[in-house]
Amino acid sequence: MMKLDRDTLRQWINFIAIFSAFGMNIYSNLAPPEGLTVGELANTVFRNVLIIPANYAFAIWGVIYLGLISLAIYQVLPRNKTEPHLQQMGYFITISSLAQIIWVFLFQYQFFALSGLFMLIILLSLIALYLRLDIAKKPVSKKNKWLVNIPISIYLAWISIATIVNMASILDYFNWDGWGINGVAWTVIMLTIGTIIALIVTLERKDVAFAGVFIWALIAIAIRHLDQMILVGTAGGLGILLILSIISSLKKSKHSTVNN
Repeated sequence: MMKLDRDTLRQWINFIAIFSAFGMNIYSNLAPPEGLTVGELANTVFRNVLIIPANYAFAIWGVIYLGLISLAIYQVLPRNKTEPHLQQMGYFITISSLAQIIWVFLFQYQFFALSGLFMLIILLSLIALYLRLDIAKKPVSKKNKWLVNIPISIYLAWISIATIVNMASILDYFNWDGWGINGVAWTVIMLTIGTIIALIVTLERKDVAFAGVFIWALIAIAIRHLDQMILVGTAGGLGILLILSIISSLKKSKHSTVNN
């Protein structure tokens, strides 16, 4: 029996984990365990959670999995077995993929509190991976940028948003009174916190992909609540702020390149 070396084992475990999560995502939409998909639960059980974006926003999972599948295939190629940037990935993408599989089951079986725990595991493993690879700070080849860094940036950004939404949904499910603060005010607070996170990443790392996902979500939240001008104005204004930060970061990056 052929013995796999450490790098080959890492490659294949990451490959299998990513495709398993993808398969689970498809299955959960085609044959949801309790008859309701994640999207349908969001539109019924959590219909009053204001921070949930319009349905079309969740189409970003297509982009996320396109990136992750490209990453899975790229990193498993024999010639990339000892590629340093890929070696640094370790098993963090496997941890996030397994946690996501468990999260889908828990959420669809309506174990919402437990689902929040696994959402945090997904988030923390992706943050660890993002920092370990020093994404958008450490110079990398174009292949590593497009097939590794950008897919991880997009995935992490959406999971950051999903974590906020998931926690808000859990609190709503257990009828939390919000310390007397109404739902609109809490939504404005959460949108602001999320935008601050995106701004820090954009200004510190010039990570356009990360900020772009937040803009996508903010626009979708504004569209879902066209009847509430406070939310439309807040989401729209924060989205414009992020767009301006991207433009500023790109100008600084271009100026730095010219000077060098």
